[in-house]
Amino acid sequence: MAGVLDGKVVIVTGAGGGIGRASCLVLAEAGARVVVSDISGDAGEETAAAVRDAGYEAVFVKTDLASEQAIAGLVASAVKSFGRLDGAFNNAGLEQRNKPLVDLTLEEWDHAIRIDLTAVFLCIKYQVPAMLATGGGAIVNTASSLGQVGLANAGEYVSAKHGVIGLTRAAGAEYASKGVRVNAILPGITRTPMIARLSDDPTFSGMFDRLRARHPIGRFGEPSEIGEAAKWLLSDASSFVNGAAIAVDGGYLSI
Repeated sequence: MAGVLDGKVVIVTGAGGGIGRASCLVLAEAGARVVVSDISGDAGEETAAAVRDAGYEAVFVKTDLASEQAIAGLVASAVKSFGRLDGAFNNAGLEQRNKPLVDLTLEEWDHAIRIDLTAVFLCIKYQVPAMLATGGGAIVNTASSLGQVGLANAGEYVSAKHGVIGLTRAAGAEYASKGVRVNAILPGITRTPMIARLSDDPTFSGMFDRLRARHPIGRFGEPSEIGEAAKWLLSDASSFVNGAAIAVDGGYLSI
């Protein structure tokens, strides 16, 4: 049976673990040829190997998203490897530092904005021309539930993720008529290895119990569930969806 992404070439950033790794497998199973990107060589190679071991196509390109040159090189490598670029899941990002705004250093603020927002801009900047060269494509950016609400001690993260949603809408307005749709997904708390470890730790379990109660579905998300949302947005099944910010959060934003 044909997959919804058969033959499409898709970049995934932050693919070394968690949501990124699970998404690479979801997209590959749907027929995509996956370009795995991460700043960690070991983690990225492990993801690419996992995709290949499952019988699918993947290459790894080590990428420091703080570097415009590296991002341009990532896109060029995708085209060199597979001859085209059809989709991108701009998923990489930093977590908040859990500091009050007045305690954040300018260096910490700048680094968060650089990776969580500016890198998404640079990815789009280079991905769009590559997609237009072969008829168009689709881009999905990872924002967060905190792209629509605030949270104490997360000012740099909240600001960046609000920016990702605005950037997504602007890019979607600009390029959909030319053949490139741009959307964002807003994950709730997702059971990445780090979250799973902390939520099972008695030191943090009470906090995570309260957070779980904020998710009407009664649990946290699984990384593959975020990947499934990205798969749909990257596929032709979502052909009339553009500039959207879609919550994948078990209802966190609904209460």
